[in-house]
Amino acid sequence: MSDNELMNKGTDIAEENNVRYYEGHNYVGVRETVAYLFNDWSNTFNINSFSERYIWDVVNIDFTVSAVMNLVTAAWDIVNDTFISVIVDSTRTRIGKFRPYLVGMQIPLTIMGVFTWLLPLFFGTTSGTYLPKLIYYYFFAIINETASTFTNVAKSGYMSTITPNPNERIRLITLAELLTGYMGEDLPRYIMGVLIDLVNNKVVNWKLGNVFMVMGGSTALISSLCTFWFFMESKERVPQSIEKPSVKEGMRAIFSNYPVLLMCLSEFLGNFSISKSETNYFIDVLGNYSLITLLNIPSSMNGSISYSFVAPLRRKFSSKSLWIFNDIYNSVISIAVFLFGMTKKKKMFMQTVPMCIAFGLKEWFVKWSWGISKVINADLWNEAMDYCEWKNGYRMEATTGVAKGLILKVQSALLGSVTSLIMKKIGYVQGLEIGAQNDRTKFWEFALCTIVPIVTGILRIVPKFLWPISRQKREWMYAELSEKRQQNVMEHGNSR
Repeated sequence: MSDNELMNKGTDIAEENNVRYYEGHNYVGVRETVAYLFNDWSNTFNINSFSERYIWDVVNIDFTVSAVMNLVTAAWDIVNDTFISVIVDSTRTRIGKFRPYLVGMQIPLTIMGVFTWLLPLFFGTTSGTYLPKLIYYYFFAIINETASTFTNVAKSGYMSTITPNPNERIRLITLAELLTGYMGEDLPRYIMGVLIDLVNNKVVNWKLGNVFMVMGGSTALISSLCTFWFFMESKERVPQSIEKPSVKEGMRAIFSNYPVLLMCLSEFLGNFSISKSETNYFIDVLGNYSLITLLNIPSSMNGSISYSFVAPLRRKFSSKSLWIFNDIYNSVISIAVFLFGMTKKKKMFMQTVPMCIAFGLKEWFVKWSWGISKVINADLWNEAMDYCEWKNGYRMEATTGVAKGLILKVQSALLGSVTSLIMKKIGYVQGLEIGAQNDRTKFWEFALCTIVPIVTGILRIVPKFLWPISRQKREWMYAELSEKRQQNVMEHGNSR
């Protein structure tokens, strides 16, 4: 059936049942929308971007030990993902399928998260192989992983069920991505960067471990309370099937859900990308993390303006085209920064002023595609979940999400261990004063945040060209879903 025939069929179904998914009413009220904004805000209200520095320079976990223990933690992660996803997808309660886990796990997860930041209080400056410290750290890592799996598995499915209207879903995603920046979601990262610079440059006589404890613990508490509020305020509105789908059905849904397979394959190929964040480059090479904050100021409005492009671009281009364009666009910019840094006898990357200009321009151009990146990537996953319901008659958010993440977690664990060993191989010495790494190490820190991720992850773009849901097919899919959902509610009521 051609795309035009698909679109006409979808339109006929919609008109026959007096249902227009793209013109339907909104389900999420003002109070719940505000809670949704604060939940999205809480996702980045943390200092997680400094977690590597915390492990390297404060907790001081030896690179080799870290590589081995990452494999152990990942093995447990894979095991608990499998049985937890089955539990979540088999759940049917009065308050919903996902909310029992989201509400019940948030408080213990917060407590355990805070304990992770308290390592310096108990172990001070012990060696990187001190056994009691390693036991403490990895014990809480395992416990925290188990609790967070329940919330992450449930949350990934929950966000696709709060409204059956795909246009409202886009509106919520766009609104959240646009406004949360002005709500200060990045403020902890900026403050932490300044504090690290003040400590490293001996402007203040504070212990770095104490700074991490206060900032890490307080942001974890605040963000968790906001997330908990959203879970209490929101509702699941997409009805689940009355029958609890079996594991066998779940596996079948995974393999028949072609969009999920493509997303998984793209991420799998992209996860071969070996990288380290710009944070390490700015601290170890340019000597000042706060420069990142200053460089972001000129481009800050670009990110906000970019969200106004989302609606017109979605009308003109398919999600597939925008997904591919965003990947190529950002890769070209990173390559340009690397080539600039390699000029002037291969030492330009160590020059503060020119490299600040280069990274500032990079942010300027990247922010123009910020809205497309944030909205399209999130909506493609939700669209894939709806595709599963359309094809199979039931939703398998938890099991499908875990299947998507399972092989990626194995791969990430292996590559995480490899990356730890790479840091050792390039000569990174833990605990050195700022700027004290040798020139070879500094070059590789620059390469690891610019060209290396592009080269090692280049194949991720191939599956994006195979995305099967055109704009016309999407119209047909949602028209038929509308009809099926109405029939389900009329015959059985909402199984929540």
